[in-house]
Amino acid sequence: MGRRVRRDIPLENNFGIGRNLAVTPGAVVFENELIQLIQYKPATKSVRERPLLIVPPSINKFYVLDLSPENSFVRYAVERGNTAFMVSWRNITAELGHLTWDDYVRDGVIKALEVSRSVAKADKVNALGFCVGGTLLASALAVLAARGADWAESLTLLATLLDYADAGEIGLFVDERSVAAKEAEIGSGGIMEGRNLAFVFSMLRANDLVWSYVVNNYLKGKTPEAFDILYWNADSTNLPGPMYCSYVRNMYLENRLREPGALKICGQPVDLGRLRMPAYILATREDHIVPWKSGYLATRLLTGPKRFVLGASGHIAGVVNPASQNRRSFWTGEMLVDSPDAWFTGAHEVKGSWWSDWDAWLARFAGGEMPAPRRLGRGKHRPIEAAPGRYVRFRVA
Repeated sequence: MGRRVRRDIPLENNFGIGRNLAVTPGAVVFENELIQLIQYKPATKSVRERPLLIVPPSINKFYVLDLSPENSFVRYAVERGNTAFMVSWRNITAELGHLTWDDYVRDGVIKALEVSRSVAKADKVNALGFCVGGTLLASALAVLAARGADWAESLTLLATLLDYADAGEIGLFVDERSVAAKEAEIGSGGIMEGRNLAFVFSMLRANDLVWSYVVNNYLKGKTPEAFDILYWNADSTNLPGPMYCSYVRNMYLENRLREPGALKICGQPVDLGRLRMPAYILATREDHIVPWKSGYLATRLLTGPKRFVLGASGHIAGVVNPASQNRRSFWTGEMLVDSPDAWFTGAHEVKGSWWSDWDAWLARFAGGEMPAPRRLGRGKHRPIEAAPGRYVRFRVA
């Protein structure tokens, strides 16, 4: 038999949460059974009046946006003068296996919006969601809009699906039979294990994420190179069964979020057309999880001023593209037409990272400037522990 080299050894030796990953200074200023909310320490003498709330994917851990310092999106945002807050989702265990999509919207996103507004003493926030974090964020803002609440000055969606008409390669795994089987198994309670989700995502790029390791690691006995993104990718996260089943049925299978009033969340019929705040929508050209033309469809659903940007590379590398490294490129086009192909024909390529383009756009909605706060937290939302907090450190056995 060939010599088997464990893939996790070099990653574990080279990286650690709080050691060289997720090290942007800050503190947890709120927690409940589902989330911790991190407020980051200012890096500038003055800060923008409106805070930035970041909602990462619940399927993965938040530090994909706070990798090693040179690759950290949140560090970049803080250095640009934003008072930044980050949602850290709980890695679900058996006692939390009853949680639903509504719980994630209400006790996750809406609560984070409420607390970040309170701590920053702001009427509104600039809200950003990545992947399913963007879907949850749009759902939460639609619930608030139905209640007559307007808590977001702007909305940024990174590699996010709101219209699942073409869900890409993941759609191959979703049909009525498979969804019904999962609903019977865990729809009323239980866990969708993170390692199973990770396997599905790996199989979507089997040549890169599976067979390359079989050949180089198992057969040739080579030790794989250590990258911060690979460490994060191996740090899987469980989801509660009811939440997962609701997400897959309502979004991937029945595509109900795009239809005004077709989906009721937290007791409210939701309509994405009521989201009239300015929106920055980023898709990435080689994304196999959120095909860029499907990400473009969000421009038809949101009714406020919109800027659509297409980044180079894929779902993670296209988003995590530090401005300081001046790598890759992105495409912009002022005219948002119905056809994504027609949009691309009229777009122009810009060398470098989309981060700088986004920051210039965000500055228009940040309000004025004020002295950076000397302490983190405010009122009843005092620091509980240093960032990155306990929730992100809990690993699936």
